[in-house]
Amino acid sequence: MTRKSKQPPKFVSEAAERRYWESHDSSDQVDWSKAERVRLPNLKPSTTAISLRLPVSLLERIKIAANKRDVPYQSLIKTWLAEKLN
Repeated sequence: MTRKSKQPPKFVSEAAERRYWESHDSSDQVDWSKAERVRLPNLKPSTTAISLRLPVSLLERIKIAANKRDVPYQSLIKTWLAEKLN
């Protein structure tokens, strides 16, 4: 079943488009039955910096473990945290 959908307006900026879609339902203007899944392999996830206080002895042990694996200690911490959560 196809239905006539109205076209979204032309936007003068990305900010104007963002404001529009925050307050409007896309189901009237986009035919989601024709949507296709896409892969974005080069898309980097958003990150944020945090401050984490660790005992000096623990940090030294992490740095030694990272040095043995020849990886930055911050990367090792992220890997270990991700593994623990999974």
